[in-house]
Amino acid sequence: MNESENQSSGVEEAGKTLFNFAVDREDTKALLAHFSGEAKCRPATVEYELQLLKIISTGWSISFFMENSPHRDQLAENFWKLVQGFSADLSDTSGLMTGLNVNYFKILRDRLDMYVAALSDKPEKNDPAAIIGPEFARVCGDADDVFTVMTGARMFIFTIARVRDYLKGIKIQ
Repeated sequence: MNESENQSSGVEEAGKTLFNFAVDREDTKALLAHFSGEAKCRPATVEYELQLLKIISTGWSISFFMENSPHRDQLAENFWKLVQGFSADLSDTSGLMTGLNVNYFKILRDRLDMYVAALSDKPEKNDPAAIIGPEFARVCGDADDVFTVMTGARMFIFTIARVRDYLKGIKIQ
């Protein structure tokens, strides 16, 4: 196997690893275990939105931390293709169970657009988590709910840190 094939294989493996991390629910469960009963937002909504935020934050982190890498686009494409396939399966399953037509990938795209717009609207803020947290709480139902703001910010911070550390440790960079 030549170096180009090794790099391509490494990018594919990295995409799978990051996808598996993004859809793993253990982080969501851990945050929910400590979610305050005083929060104004419904725990079920917070749980749903946390999982969306984790997937989005993982994809965003790939582009952000690999900004100068020649493998950035390929890795991001591999990751988002896996997310799209997962979303299609989830949408189909949801449709069969509820009888409703749910497009999970569109929901993810809409949330990504929402978070990116919020970050773009406040370029003076150096801490993206200070923007993501309130946006997360807003989409959960109450932008002023400090418990929900902190939960969303924690998921964002944790996710980007894990992706950053993973990307630093692989050889495709």
